[in-house]
Amino acid sequence: MLSITEYKVGMCAEITHSFSENDVELFSKLSGDVNPVHLNDEYAKTTIFGKRIVHGALASSIFSTIFANKLPGAGCIFFRSENKFLRPIYLNTEVLFKVEVSGILQEKKRVIFKTFAISKDQECIVGMAELYIPE
Repeated sequence: MLSITEYKVGMCAEITHSFSENDVELFSKLSGDVNPVHLNDEYAKTTIFGKRIVHGALASSIFSTIFANKLPGAGCIFFRSENKFLRPIYLNTEVLFKVEVSGILQEKKRVIFKTFAISKDQECIVGMAELYIPE
């Protein structure tokens, strides 16, 4: 893990991920969110989405994966996050998840990140996250 003084605005990390039917079903069981737009093909066809979509909370959890495993890495503390869901994420569709350093609060040992999820060249999730960086 980098020390707080090593962070620079513009630093990025990213991963690509897709969500299977099994992922969505497991998340539904764990979270208790059984909205049929995530679980029922026939119901989902009648919605504005036209087919099943991934839970927003499941999709946005991938930012935590980046923070724990890439930037900043193990040991950081997820302090705050905000997400705006612009477009649905569909099952078995590749999504690029990216975080970018947008601010550094050295006195508080915190780093502010912009967060993005992009599928088929369109932003699906945009937001921010603030992480505490231990020494």
